[in-house]
Amino acid sequence: MAEPGPAAGADEVPAPVRLLVDFAQALREEGLPVGSGDVLTYTRAMAVLRLSDVEDLYWGGRTTLVTRRDQIPVYDAVFRRFFLHEADRRPEPERTVLRAAARVVAELTVPQTEPGDEEQEGEQTPMGHVAANAEILRRKAFALCTPDELLAVRRMISAIRLAPPRRRSRRTASDRSGRRPDVRRTVREALRRQGEVGELRRLRHRRRTRRLVLVLDVSGSMSDYSRNLLHFAYSTRRATTRVEVFCFGTRLTRITRSLDRRRPDDALSRAADAVFDWEGGTRIGDSLRTFVRDHARRGVCRGGVVVICSDGLDRGDPAVLADAMERLSRLCRTVVWLNPHKGDAVDFVPSTMGMMVAAPYVDLLLSGHDLRSLEDFAGVLPTL
Repeated sequence: MAEPGPAAGADEVPAPVRLLVDFAQALREEGLPVGSGDVLTYTRAMAVLRLSDVEDLYWGGRTTLVTRRDQIPVYDAVFRRFFLHEADRRPEPERTVLRAAARVVAELTVPQTEPGDEEQEGEQTPMGHVAANAEILRRKAFALCTPDELLAVRRMISAIRLAPPRRRSRRTASDRSGRRPDVRRTVREALRRQGEVGELRRLRHRRRTRRLVLVLDVSGSMSDYSRNLLHFAYSTRRATTRVEVFCFGTRLTRITRSLDRRRPDDALSRAADAVFDWEGGTRIGDSLRTFVRDHARRGVCRGGVVVICSDGLDRGDPAVLADAMERLSRLCRTVVWLNPHKGDAVDFVPSTMGMMVAAPYVDLLLSGHDLRSLEDFAGVLPTL
């Protein structure tokens, strides 16, 4: 009788999934009771987390595959051996290495930070090196990235999860730990009990998501950053509906509807078609004045957070910019300015006229020159 061959479709299993299944099998060989349901939960968790991050890989597995405290040392030992090659290195390439290519951030791989020879395209890279390359890409300025690296960075930007700030609403909802008594509901229940008052019902104020407004500079001086910031705006728009996106060069253009597409390439292409002055001149003051007059005064940013992404190189009248920023600061909750020229400098001093004019009306000045700065902004956003 012929020996049974491999299951049909086994070669079609993606490499990351096969790697996670092999890791679960290594845990079983060490005595951990890892079932098929646990492996399925692990793969689903890693589809949401960053697959190129070793910490996400570790904690995702520890949360889904470990059920008792005494299993943690075994899990740690297997993880270090399987992914980090700290001991008992095995020669099987499918279990210990991943291909380094630009297209696979979603498959645990990232492009090489330095372009190599064509002969090295199929070279395989250990998991620790992949994570190191991902960290390098997070700290590499957009202006210095190669096209392949920019493709990987944009995939990472799509994985950023934003949590917009929230505010207390005037509307209330029932809550046992609320401070305000719900007299109406308490009396209604007492009437059902023949006038006997039971538990005192309480209320709390509901919380609503604040509106987030992104105003992006797409002039020629921002050409190295504008497309990545626009991709960040697309990811933000997909994360929450209370987001408005505008672009400006010499005039303001609303592109919120253009970004409502399933595929990011289609959305960015429609947005670029809508902005006629892409990579042209810069008139920040006139554009913000148009924004205040036609949108902000009509409630678009009332009580919300306005994020201006620009290098501050303005060719317009500084008085117009100062007036627009002063009005804008009174209409919105918080004004955040992302200036790529700030970089990682802590003691950044604006050197452009537009930035110096706008600085007194800016509540928070951050950078936007690399992926790490955008992740920092996403972490700060819920606290604004």
